[in-house]
Amino acid sequence: MGLWQRWREFRQYQREQREGISLEELLLSSGLITGDITKEQALNIPAVSACVGIITDTVASLPIQLYKADNGKVTEIEGDNRLSLLNDDTKDTLDGFQFKKALVEDYLLNGAGYAFINRARNELKSLHYVDYRNVAINMNVDPIFKDYDILVHGSMYRDFEFLKLTRKTKDGVTGKGIIQENNKMLSVAYNSLIFEEILVKTGGNKKGFVKSQNRLSQDAIDELKAAWKKLYGNNSENVVVLNNGLDFQEASNTSVEMQLNENKRTNSAEISKIFIVPQSILDGTASDEVYNNWIKVCILPILVAMQTALNKDLLLPSEKGSFYFVFDTKELLKGDIEKRFKAYEIASKSGIMQIDEIRYREDLEPLGLNFIKLGLQDVLYNPVTKEIYTPNTNKSANMNNPDKGLGGGDDNANRNPGEPGAA
Repeated sequence: MGLWQRWREFRQYQREQREGISLEELLLSSGLITGDITKEQALNIPAVSACVGIITDTVASLPIQLYKADNGKVTEIEGDNRLSLLNDDTKDTLDGFQFKKALVEDYLLNGAGYAFINRARNELKSLHYVDYRNVAINMNVDPIFKDYDILVHGSMYRDFEFLKLTRKTKDGVTGKGIIQENNKMLSVAYNSLIFEEILVKTGGNKKGFVKSQNRLSQDAIDELKAAWKKLYGNNSENVVVLNNGLDFQEASNTSVEMQLNENKRTNSAEISKIFIVPQSILDGTASDEVYNNWIKVCILPILVAMQTALNKDLLLPSEKGSFYFVFDTKELLKGDIEKRFKAYEIASKSGIMQIDEIRYREDLEPLGLNFIKLGLQDVLYNPVTKEIYTPNTNKSANMNNPDKGLGGGDDNANRNPGEPGAA
């Protein structure tokens, strides 16, 4: 067999291979994805990026506090090293804000956020966020008495050495993220974005094929392909001349025909539902009712999940049951000064807070006014002794013996006429 014949057979084989290309290969060659969408691809979708951003920023902006409950009395613990690590400096490359933001982002998208707890005996030295891609879980096979080890780059760690924030978990260490739950939906939105990019690059020209009445030579086919490539590749040449017997047949729709803009709006609305973020929250037009409902149904469950993880992994065994971590949610209202001050007014009038406690929350110096205002119109009742005291008249009484007064500011005021000493 001659060299020329071998060359022709090789070219024929290449043409057959090109004609037999699979749909998956065609999609991949166009930049479209056919498998599971990745975290980076998901964050390229504007609606996903916006929802993740506002949720993680809201959670990360809230300071964490430590309290102790003892015999019905709750005391705020100040100066604890763990609070400084969580709110300010983790002693790692991330500060407290970025640390919480990274954990919540992994929690939402991938189902689990991890951080290494660096301890020296019982003292917490530092917190180190670990990307979920660097973490592997070695679970035991017992479905009842579950146990696991955590591996990071070949090094093995015990469960108590890591802070674990998990979403929809069944084992306490791995979870199911939004990407896994809604991969098809996110894949459609991402592929729509890629298709829009292709339309922009090609100037909106439709794809199609050329029909020929006669068989074309290979040189004619190559020349036609080159001309078509220039048409879609740049704007220097926007005309393709079709000789007699050639006809162009459209094989795709325009963005208008596909209702691409309407689909983008629909996809964005569906993604907002997945993250439980109303559109009005994203564009800043939400009413107070919508904002408060969003905090309740979207933000608070994440806060509770993180508080539970902190109580489980950061508290010592001797502290569990009495100490607990809590997010300071009053920071959510710091942007609305009128609402905040009205709440302080109600707390002050009701005797819930003192003036200096309010000033402390507003980062103001105390005035030394350690008292609670009581109105003269109130009647005070002690459920233990059954005593009633009326400040306005300065009189006391007892529920068990209402006819007999217990004394007040004026002794004569509590004596019946005719009694010794009565005026």
